[in-house]
Amino acid sequence: MLCAHCGTEKVTTGEGLCDGCVIAAPNSEPLPHARAVPLSAGPAPVPRSPVGLSYAVTALLCAIVAADCFALFVSFRARGQWGALASEGFSSIATAELERTENLLVWSSQLYAPVLVATAVVFLVWFFRVRRNAEVFAPDLQRRGPGWAIGTWFIPFANFWMPRGVAVDIWAASRRDPYGLETAKREPKLVLDLWWTAWVASLLYGRFAVKIYEQAEAPAAIRDALDQLIVADLLDIAAAVLAILFVRALTRMQHLKATAGPAGVADLTTERPVVGRM
Repeated sequence: MLCAHCGTEKVTTGEGLCDGCVIAAPNSEPLPHARAVPLSAGPAPVPRSPVGLSYAVTALLCAIVAADCFALFVSFRARGQWGALASEGFSSIATAELERTENLLVWSSQLYAPVLVATAVVFLVWFFRVRRNAEVFAPDLQRRGPGWAIGTWFIPFANFWMPRGVAVDIWAASRRDPYGLETAKREPKLVLDLWWTAWVASLLYGRFAVKIYEQAEAPAAIRDALDQLIVADLLDIAAAVLAILFVRALTRMQHLKATAGPAGVADLTTERPVVGRM
């Protein structure tokens, strides 16, 4: 053990001093190299702007709505044709017209698939960004680590509720006062709950409708299956619109919190759009 005074010689007394320091003046200050040097805490973390990503997510969700509208148009056309077949027989409509409609149904699904993948990727990037910001705003309110903002979406069955839990924690941390009851009343998470309900309903009903359509053979059964596809498309449009509202609401909350935080030090590190445009 080294001397508490000089920090270089071994301790020889009960007071934690070496022989040389016992002889020296007892009230002298310790040598500079014997003092503790505080470690630097580094710069405080700051949130990163989710605004640019929110614009990209919104644009892609609008593309989802457009793809669904095209699918609706084709489904209504096909329903009319198969309904005529069910009531009047094959003489009422040309086979070539049926084939064109069937091709349009295939094209609508092929158009929807890449748009959905692109939207999912950009949405996850945005979702991870706002989760990291929540770690800056109120880390004690986050029940799962930032990686779960992406990981929860890929867990079978659990992805029907776990991502919502992450979103609820992010929403709570993004309020102006995360711990105030009055703030929670002024910033309710209704849009979050509506979006999540519509998304789960659209996902489950969409799978059901596709299965019914694939199993249909008779004209009347195909007509009824197309009715299910139309309902699924309408649910998907509702889920996309509510997702846009959720993305914009949460982005606005984080932007306002970051730019109007205490002492004005929690500034965004990237783009700074005009708040009124969000």
